[in-house]
Amino acid sequence: MREQILDRRGPNRGDRRRRALLGALDELLREGDLGSINVREISRRAEVTRSAFYFYFDNKATAVAALCDEMYQEAFTAGTMLASGDDSPEGRIGRTIAGLFEAWGKHRHVFRAMLEARDADQTVRELWDRDRESFIPQVAELIENERAAGRAPDGPEAAVLATVLLELNDRALERISRGGYSAIPDEQLREGLVTVWLRTIYGGPG
Repeated sequence: MREQILDRRGPNRGDRRRRALLGALDELLREGDLGSINVREISRRAEVTRSAFYFYFDNKATAVAALCDEMYQEAFTAGTMLASGDDSPEGRIGRTIAGLFEAWGKHRHVFRAMLEARDADQTVRELWDRDRESFIPQVAELIENERAAGRAPDGPEAAVLATVLLELNDRALERISRGGYSAIPDEQLREGLVTVWLRTIYGGPG
């Protein structure tokens, strides 16, 4: 379903023109913001025609969403650390949030463009929401398992807490990307998020 949204046709991941278009878009986003880039520039940089661009994507917003795939995969991998039982709660949550920050840091220009695309295109907004919601079961499962093991107190529905915590992460990364929290070093912000997660789930430092 996600691929159907991102591509006008059934995508062939090995397609040279599609890779060239996404590579060109990535380069242009390192040089300027999404609003300053047009389809003609992307096509020229990729050395393909504008019609080739529209063969794959409805618009530049959906092309940005396709470019975000790698970042989402890294974020999803970071989320799987929550289920690892070989560390303390603080360790698991800390590694997860650190992984999210690392993925964001590597693709900062893409994340910023995705925020612009999300605000401008309803289809991309729905995709953004769907991707964020895909992490809820992982976090909710952690909360439920910790409650069942007696390590976390009962409280609001696990899925509700998971939603709130994930939105907190999203908001922090969004504010950093758009220039907020400039006085707070990333490391301190990560520590603050870990503390909120631990106290929300465990009622203490974990």
